[in-house]
Amino acid sequence: MREAIEVGYQAFVSDGGEEFGAVREVSPNGRPELVIYVENAGEFVVPLSAVEAVHSQKVILTCRKLDHRLRQAIGHAHDAEEPNA
Repeated sequence: MREAIEVGYQAFVSDGGEEFGAVREVSPNGRPELVIYVENAGEFVVPLSAVEAVHSQKVILTCRKLDHRLRQAIGHAHDAEEPNA
């Protein structure tokens, strides 16, 4: 049984990788999905079927199961950060 997902958990596409956002809602209106805020892009709906693992307050998603727009947003999540910050 996997750990329950809670609001505020960080979102990743690989364990040990860099976080790209955080969970804002879990099963809104009873639907089997998450709302995840992606840095520099806003909120995205993610089906629970895309969740690969949950542990240590992390949600690991399976990239190939994500919408193309979301994958693009993840790729640019840290673009606004200053180098050497």
